[in-house]
Amino acid sequence: MELSKEEASTRDTVTAYREYKQVLQNIVDAEEMIKESGGDADLEEMAKQELKDAKAEKEEYEEKLKILLLPKDPNDDKNIILEIRGAAGGDEAALFAGDLLTMYQKYAEAQGWRFEVMEASMNGVGGFKEVVAMVSGQSVYSKLKYESGAHRVQRVPVTESQGRVHTSTATVLVMPEVEEVEYDIDPKDLRVDIYHASGAGGQNVNKVATAVRIVHLPTNIKVEMQEERTQQKNREKAMKIIRARVADHFAQIAQDEQDAERKSTIGTGDRSERIRTYNFPQNRVTDHRIGLTLQKLDTILSGKLDEVVDALVLYDQTQKLEELNK
Repeated sequence: MELSKEEASTRDTVTAYREYKQVLQNIVDAEEMIKESGGDADLEEMAKQELKDAKAEKEEYEEKLKILLLPKDPNDDKNIILEIRGAAGGDEAALFAGDLLTMYQKYAEAQGWRFEVMEASMNGVGGFKEVVAMVSGQSVYSKLKYESGAHRVQRVPVTESQGRVHTSTATVLVMPEVEEVEYDIDPKDLRVDIYHASGAGGQNVNKVATAVRIVHLPTNIKVEMQEERTQQKNREKAMKIIRARVADHFAQIAQDEQDAERKSTIGTGDRSERIRTYNFPQNRVTDHRIGLTLQKLDTILSGKLDEVVDALVLYDQTQKLEELNK
């Protein structure tokens, strides 16, 4: 699978380069035709137009190749673990976390990705205190890596009798899936607890202990999993999450050390940074990192994220090109 993704990336670059070489040949041919037009005004005019078009194409391909040849984020082709938490705002924040979950589910569906909720902690009104999902497919991380941060919502809560607009926040964390061969955690650094899964109201739902809690002792990162019916499956899912969280923890420390050198690049900053506001009364979504405002809140929350994602990718590529040109 990894090889096929790498082959696809290389194939795109090779195809673009071949097309670029053809455009260069078209320029030579058009220039030759102008020289040999022999006073034929129509032929000369046609050749000049072809030359103009080919030169414009040449510039387009040069920009395309610059982007294709940019140093690639090694995580871009990876699946992700997506964590959404209701933050400031109580029940309303938890409800908004649910809205974000639905938005990402629908976006994943449109992309042909697989979306699996691995762990969920709901509140009493149908919202999510916390939800963890695995998103699998082609280049998932490359498109969703910019979603990490604080997402703010401004709207009238269903519980608000005076019609006042409240502001609440949910946080999103996007982590690349980390395979065991890529990141090995010493078993001595883990504490594994096995216990009985509990349902709503706290009652035990299994006579056999199937729920798993794993704690990474050096960082105190903890994962609990009881969604599956067997201890083995819960352990496997918990290990996927803890591996990603621990790897992300140390990656973030390394990133913090580089921030002074790369402050302009988006998607790598403070996880508590407010990145986007969803204003319901004005049907407006604003991404604060790139100054993008769209009067399409309903469309975006329905999973049509392409315009936002494309703008973030383009901005990031532009910043990287500027850095290379310094």
